[in-house]
Amino acid sequence: MYKVLIADDHAIVRSGLSFLVNQQANFQVVGEEANGTDTYLRVEQGGINILIMDLSMPPGESGLITTKRIHDHYPDVRILILSMHEEQEYINKSIHNGAMSYVLKSSSDEELLKALKSLSNGENYIDQNIMITKSDIQQINSDGVDVDLEGYNGLSKREKEIFPLIALGYSNKEIASQMFISTKTVEAHKASIIRKLELDSRTELVRYAIHHHLIEF
Repeated sequence: MYKVLIADDHAIVRSGLSFLVNQQANFQVVGEEANGTDTYLRVEQGGINILIMDLSMPPGESGLITTKRIHDHYPDVRILILSMHEEQEYINKSIHNGAMSYVLKSSSDEELLKALKSLSNGENYIDQNIMITKSDIQQINSDGVDVDLEGYNGLSKREKEIFPLIALGYSNKEIASQMFISTKTVEAHKASIIRKLELDSRTELVRYAIHHHLIEF
């Protein structure tokens, strides 16, 4: 039985997907989340084989970043992106960041079910309505490092979890409560983030996050 986690910021979408997936043999939805941060934390708890995730789940971390973090730390979790974004940039970056499948929300249920079956067999699946060119494959397989994101890539796992909360204006107390850590620990992480990114204030951190598409409002 494949344990499935569904992540989408719309409750009605999560409900519909859960109903569809639970009707399929060998698939069981074991959780639902509404944003990238909570999705990562749920994967961190274990017991997830397949993640069906939207890319846009504001407010919070970009789905592209969540995809990369999950793939980097939990490569056995098979990620299926279900998105309204048909732009090739999103598709290529999603696959580059570790997604095994990309399905458009405008497609039929059959596309999602084909993707699920492929993932259960350890195979990649791209929506038949998406065309992947040789140029796209080169971008997907590129090992190029975004120099502008070197600072962000140098953040610790916990710092990357706290980063979007700081950018969205959560107080130290609110972050501490959500992450189950002390306010002093939050302050220490915040100072470390600012230092590593070579920024001078939270305002600059927000600009940095928006410029690099690390968060969504």
